[in-house]
Amino acid sequence: FDSFAREPVSLSLRMPCHNQQMSTVNTGQDHPMKQVRFATNSSGNVTAVLATHDAGDASSRQPVNQDSLGPQLKLLPLNDQIRELQTIIRDKTTSRGDFVFCADRLIRLVVEEGLNQLPYSECTVTTPTGYKYEGVKFERGNCGVSIMRSGEAMEQGLRDCCRSIRIGKILIQSDEETQKAKVYYAKFPPDIYRRKVLLMYPILSTGNTVIEAVKVLIEHGVLPKHIILLSLFSTPHGAKSIIQEFPDITILATEVHPVAPTHFGQRYFGTD
Repeated sequence: FDSFAREPVSLSLRMPCHNQQMSTVNTGQDHPMKQVRFATNSSGNVTAVLATHDAGDASSRQPVNQDSLGPQLKLLPLNDQIRELQTIIRDKTTSRGDFVFCADRLIRLVVEEGLNQLPYSECTVTTPTGYKYEGVKFERGNCGVSIMRSGEAMEQGLRDCCRSIRIGKILIQSDEETQKAKVYYAKFPPDIYRRKVLLMYPILSTGNTVIEAVKVLIEHGVLPKHIILLSLFSTPHGAKSIIQEFPDITILATEVHPVAPTHFGQRYFGTD
């Protein structure tokens, strides 16, 4: 029985990585774009209806123009799990406990995909049985930056995936007189200009807050092409504004919809 259970040791034999799809991370392939069509109900109000890009008659839809948003916007592949989480977060009857639980799940999915956008290099490791395994490892030099306050809701999700990652903070609020976004506080790792930055902000409504945050990062030497914006919900206007201002930035979200759940921060932190 011992001879049957023991694997033959052969240092020259190599085991290929079964998850070969990982090699497509940096090929520029984009996730399928979710589209939004609108229907007018009996009261004359416009109701937004989500649809995939290949569902139904194309003539009956008014989709978000993916070309106008560009390949910089990447959406998580839509499935029933994500749709349910989005629904619970948007439902006004959802308890705060359920809201936080579902928000954390959705944040984790976005963070995982955000990490998938970072550069990696191939490597070979030796298994306990002596086999050579060809895999990949992420390159060092990444950090997170949260836009306070709602962006702080995404910090734990990032730390759950990267225990030792450094996280900076930016506080941006609207000026009471001009109503323009104004930077009140910013603290980053001293070598942030050398790092890839995961910028965290869950709701993109107008995009003004993120635009100001990116300007601060650029002032500290960060290149826009090294910034990956992690978000949950975005309006078409918000995403378009950011991309027009910074064409090299990458935006990752779960949904583009004309109506963003702007109550997210208040519900998550219990200040509503």
